[in-house]
Amino acid sequence: MFNGFYPQYDLAGRIQHTKLDTGLGDMQSARMSRVEDKAAPDFKQVLSGLAEDLNTELNAPDNLLKDVMSGSKNVDIHDVMTAMAKSEISINVATQITGKVIQAYDKVMQIQV
Repeated sequence: MFNGFYPQYDLAGRIQHTKLDTGLGDMQSARMSRVEDKAAPDFKQVLSGLAEDLNTELNAPDNLLKDVMSGSKNVDIHDVMTAMAKSEISINVATQITGKVIQAYDKVMQIQV
């Protein structure tokens, strides 16, 4: 390249291997065994956790507003407005997710067997 200077790179050592590799070295291939963790929560637990988080997010502005109305000095009206905006966004996201799940269910039900 430049007057006889050839950089030496250890490309094989710089490659980051993932579970999707085809069994290079001592790593097993993902296609040969399951990738999932057996201790992972199931679908019902994930959805119930999301519903609980949504409920907490929706109750936060009411709780902060009660604190402001009672004269608490550590809560500001800006905190209440921020919590209200976050809860509005959470409702919009939950509504969109619900619509997408219903659409997916309808498409699955339309599949001819």
